[in-house]
Amino acid sequence: MFKVGDRVVYPMHGAGVIESIDEREILGRRQRYYIMRLPIGDMKAMIPIDNVDEIGLREVISEDEVPRVLEVLRSRETEMSSNWNRRYRANMEKIKSGNIYEVAEVVRNLVRRQQQKGLSTGERKMLDSARQILVSEIVLAQGIGEEQANSLLDEALA
Repeated sequence: MFKVGDRVVYPMHGAGVIESIDEREILGRRQRYYIMRLPIGDMKAMIPIDNVDEIGLREVISEDEVPRVLEVLRSRETEMSSNWNRRYRANMEKIKSGNIYEVAEVVRNLVRRQQQKGLSTGERKMLDSARQILVSEIVLAQGIGEEQANSLLDEALA
């Protein structure tokens, strides 16, 4: 169980800090929720405590793990399907996993594809979303600003 002040990652949304644990009644059912503030986009999320394992909520990586994430961004791209639909589904599964290394793979592969062939609108949105998720976790892992985190990613992807 997480506590107030813990830095966590909410798959598909990004990293943030648990601000409070509240009990609320929604649709006639009383339940306890983590209230999480996501610093990028200044968003708040309510996460049912009972569904944390199913959702995949996890702690933010340690500062020591950031270089490994950047190494994934620097490495060669993995094989991707030439079929847009299959590629999109595979990338979406990686993002949904909440695994930062898989999210980094999605960012790296889509950036490389964008440089070579361009991206569809859907894949551009996916790249933006995956990159935001990555940036949000690096911001919290290293205690740096969003701009600095974006610069780290740009350098690794160059």
